[in-house]
Amino acid sequence: MAKSQQTFSKSEKEKKRLKKREDKRKKMEARKLEKEENGAESIPFAYVDQFGNLTDTPPDPADKVKVKAKNIVLGVPKKEDIEEEEYDPIRKGKVSFFDHSKGFGFIIDTEDQEKYFCHVSGLIDEINENDKVQFELEKGNRGMNAVRVKVI
Repeated sequence: MAKSQQTFSKSEKEKKRLKKREDKRKKMEARKLEKEENGAESIPFAYVDQFGNLTDTPPDPADKVKVKAKNIVLGVPKKEDIEEEEYDPIRKGKVSFFDHSKGFGFIIDTEDQEKYFCHVSGLIDEINENDKVQFELEKGNRGMNAVRVKVI
């Protein structure tokens, strides 16, 4: 005797598909009835006011502000536009660590307690640990480096 080509999973899938189609048809009919009862005003609108808030009332045309395209600035302001603080480029600090065999160390700034890398190539005087020094900062590969280091 030959087996039926219709398996259980196929028949279940077919039932689900027919049920989905029927549900969709019922929803469409319900929307049509609601539209006939309420008229065309069934879909609410949302408006955005001048502050970017959503409202249900349309904006007042009298409050409209015209903006010229040339007044719109895109991007980050240039460095020369930003007022920079005037500060003394020479800073003071204390040598927290220095390895003469490897040629590098670290200096702690007395003002902001930041730790700065110092290489032997940036030294003017010979320095040791716990020496009070004055130095300048320069941007390096991994951050700010202390250069032109002198013992006070």
